[in-house]
Amino acid sequence: MNIKSVLFYLVSLSMIFSCSEQKQSSASYSKKDSINKKVDSLLELMTLEEKVGQMNQYNGFWDVTGPGPTDGNAKLKYDHLKNGLVGSMLSVRGAKEVRAVQKIAVEETRLGIPLIIGFDVIHGYKTLSPIPLAEAASWDLEAIKKSAEVAASEAAASGINWTFGPMVDISRDPRWGRVMEGGGEDPYLGSAIAKARVTGFQGDDLSSPSTIAACAKHFAGYGFSEAGKEYNTVDIGTSTLYNIVLPPFKAASDAGVKSMMNAFNDLNGVPATGNKFLLRDILKGKWNFNGFVVSDWASIKEMETWGYAKNKKDAAKFAVIAGSDLDMESSAYVTELKTLVEEGAVDESIVDDAVRRILTVKFELGLFDDPYRYCDEAREKAVINSKANHDAVLDMAKKSIVLLKNDNQLLPLEKNGQTIALIGALASEKNSPLGSWRIASDDNTAVSVLEGMQNYKGNTLVFKKGADVSIGKTIFTEEVKINTTDKSEFKSAINAAKKADKVVIVLGEHGFQSGEARSRTDIGLPGIQQELLEAVYAVNKNVVLVLNNGRPLIINWASKHIPAIVEAWQLGSQTGNAVAQVLYGDYNPSGKLPMTFPRNVGQIPIYYNYKNTGRPVNEQADNPDFVFWSHYSDVENTPLYPFGHGLSYTSFEYKNINLSKTVYDINENINISFKITNTGDFIGKEVTQLYIRDLHASITRPVKELKGFKLVELNIGESKSINFTLTKKELGFYNNQGEFIVEPGEFEVFIGGSSITSLKEKFELVSK
Repeated sequence: MNIKSVLFYLVSLSMIFSCSEQKQSSASYSKKDSINKKVDSLLELMTLEEKVGQMNQYNGFWDVTGPGPTDGNAKLKYDHLKNGLVGSMLSVRGAKEVRAVQKIAVEETRLGIPLIIGFDVIHGYKTLSPIPLAEAASWDLEAIKKSAEVAASEAAASGINWTFGPMVDISRDPRWGRVMEGGGEDPYLGSAIAKARVTGFQGDDLSSPSTIAACAKHFAGYGFSEAGKEYNTVDIGTSTLYNIVLPPFKAASDAGVKSMMNAFNDLNGVPATGNKFLLRDILKGKWNFNGFVVSDWASIKEMETWGYAKNKKDAAKFAVIAGSDLDMESSAYVTELKTLVEEGAVDESIVDDAVRRILTVKFELGLFDDPYRYCDEAREKAVINSKANHDAVLDMAKKSIVLLKNDNQLLPLEKNGQTIALIGALASEKNSPLGSWRIASDDNTAVSVLEGMQNYKGNTLVFKKGADVSIGKTIFTEEVKINTTDKSEFKSAINAAKKADKVVIVLGEHGFQSGEARSRTDIGLPGIQQELLEAVYAVNKNVVLVLNNGRPLIINWASKHIPAIVEAWQLGSQTGNAVAQVLYGDYNPSGKLPMTFPRNVGQIPIYYNYKNTGRPVNEQADNPDFVFWSHYSDVENTPLYPFGHGLSYTSFEYKNINLSKTVYDINENINISFKITNTGDFIGKEVTQLYIRDLHASITRPVKELKGFKLVELNIGESKSINFTLTKKELGFYNNQGEFIVEPGEFEVFIGGSSITSLKEKFELVSK
């Protein structure tokens, strides 16, 4: 039986179902019902071996448009593919290439079941948006959703129908390289972003050829890897798990995400890939998640290395019983699972459940209707790098920029009659600004900051490199080698700075210094960049520092001395145009930090929603030698730049916070209003933020929790009244049993432009 006969069988089956149900209410029959019945019917046709094959995923292992491999492991995988023992492939891309591999699955196997084609579409495919952490700094959910739509459209046009994104891990440790891939440190903001990205990738109709299935990762706790070290252990309490780690995953599940990916870490001593508590009890149990779970790369087999499974067979058993449905590159299921079922170690109903989930998504993607729907080479040429896509990522890039500091209104730059010294190797870089996790993009395709600033013709622009950040990278690992010695171009940069009216210096991390496996213990400016910065500042105090980075950096010296600092992250394809438009004032920055910037590494982890502790302050303030309170002896507790911080070229005044009353029934909504006024000289946007504090609860609560935000645009001198509503959803929390509860008691509510704000009111919840 091949694809044609399977499709004929399923279509005929649908007609039978349709006729038999004409006597029923038409409302009782839905597309979901139809797919469920088709999946059940297809399962009845499948052998146990074919079912297991659907649970097996391989990386692209040969040139699919060339001859098949003839020996070695590649030959074995190729035979598995032809025999229906592969349900999904990853890293095969391009309409022509995907068609070739799909043709094998649908025309050479017994049942002709099409493949899901997965790929890491993290912040774009060819046309790149800013890295996800930068997008999070926009706090603009519609723009983030649009960014995911652009990425989906290009990936889908290239044959891909499933992305391993979004990453929704909350992390408080900027040493962890993968913070660049997520939404920052806060579960409320992270949950909103998770929903926006899932909706952007998947759209309203998953069968549309411009949408792809999303995958929320890494389930769960990966952002809390000890010491910020990749692939490390995680040790957190249940309060942190339920209230900080899980909410963005729950938001993704509620948004209909079609898959989730296991984390590499363990939790309570059990690797996440084999963690029944996470996968069966919470995800597929309490949340009723109906998509499928995919392992991370070889994470099933790695349970052996963890010391949890004694061999690959054990690992396969633990993973499938726990709830992992699809094995990415461990070959554990395809070699061991059939035997495990035949021996009675795994019930076949567990296999059926996993396969049902996978097949359902294939039907929802429309792959059974047309296995080649994502393989249109004409559409691929029309969509990739289109002007509309570049316009969208430019808009996203501008919205992602955060103005950290702007003393004496050094910015925006004048457009005429000035000599501007542009310094820093990153200013002319066309590759680094693309950031990490851009495996489908073409190298050196970013608009550089130099190119962006050259578009403004009214000034004299003098570019000097000053010093290389990197001195090359290895071919296969993309490990960046940092320049720590070569200062040969310092002199020319310093001379240019001396003669300039203003200096723009672009410093930071190379794009490959963050991302997976890029943990760092020193998160200052890499190499000799700090020396270059100080040397330039010594001859010209009118310095604008533009940061390119994938994580919060420690920039104490710069914060103290440099008058203007722009956090420009790694902004993707349109980096230079976005930076130049902000520097010259054609776009007024409105971004806010999604992660706290520490003063030094010793403060990490540092985050705004910390617990008060029993000794938060020095109660003997008149005695500076009193040490018995929660503090450091060598640095203050506060961050360098707090969560939610971000300036504008204009200024905003917050006042008149108002609650209709001070006591509310626990079932009432609480309406909060305040007035915001643009008191500066520019039209501007402000991300207004609402925080609460539950003063007394059955488990200790943070000193502040973000519970609302709105992006507001104001003309010069304009005032607006802004309203927020707090419901049970915002006022409650999870107890240590994972139950969501709302307790009566006193609350404080805070309004402002960052997590550091003193505008507040108090109210009480009572249970009548």
